[in-house]
Amino acid sequence: MTDNNFERIAEAIRYIEANRKRQPSLEEVASHVCLSPFHFQRMFTEWAGISPKRFLEYLNVEYAKRILSEEHPSLLMTADKTGLSSTSRLYDLFIHIEGMTPGEYQSGGAGLQMHYVFSDSLFGEVIIASTKKGISYIAFVDDDKKQALETLQASFPFASLTEQADENNACAANIFQLNWNDVGEVRLHLKATKFQMKVWESLVKVPAGQLTTYHQLAQSIGNPKASRAVGSAVASNPVAVLIPCHRVIRSTGVFGNYHWKPERKAAIIGWEAAHANERQQLIS
Repeated sequence: MTDNNFERIAEAIRYIEANRKRQPSLEEVASHVCLSPFHFQRMFTEWAGISPKRFLEYLNVEYAKRILSEEHPSLLMTADKTGLSSTSRLYDLFIHIEGMTPGEYQSGGAGLQMHYVFSDSLFGEVIIASTKKGISYIAFVDDDKKQALETLQASFPFASLTEQADENNACAANIFQLNWNDVGEVRLHLKATKFQMKVWESLVKVPAGQLTTYHQLAQSIGNPKASRAVGSAVASNPVAVLIPCHRVIRSTGVFGNYHWKPERKAAIIGWEAAHANERQQLIS
């Protein structure tokens, strides 16, 4: 899957969203992204695993509202059952979050040795940075690598950055390339306040293919009136996809904004829903 292909997928989603009321045909969407209907259908199916028509069903507001209204075990109940308060199962992945020390957090990463790599993914190129304790930063590269690196450096202004693969960032790169064999536990080492950490620990318990709202997240951390603060914590997520802020939508079923572009949020939600449903059908 090349970045160029994802850009066409993203542009198709943008076009469909902009013209949702009149429901453009496959031929019209294919023409908009400069492909024949045959080649667009094949490219999209290879990427999503399902046809464009079926994929779009997962991006429907009514589908999102149904997912939100279905009865699922609460995030707290899920944590209690597994006994893993800061661990999440993403298919066969376990994600463990550790906070940076106050000194590391308040000093802009002074003394931290961070390795970073660029990696391809189904949703575009990403930059991944890690310390010896775990992954600290993942962001999509939407402009150029130089700017992506400058943004990383601004997040840790006094850290020492080296472009080098290590055990942690290579683990994340494998996940983005869907190579999950022998990944084991995925460790995150994050700069965060206690409140942000609490929100992110709850967020990683939302299974792939499911959705939640800011209010539901606030309830899960025992602070139902903190929806606005939860929204800020979700928006400040420094680790794209692995902390699944894309699974947080509005209670109306509208997906809403996303730090790395709303069409990418829709693409990730649709892809996860398609594959989660496929897995469920295999299990049942």
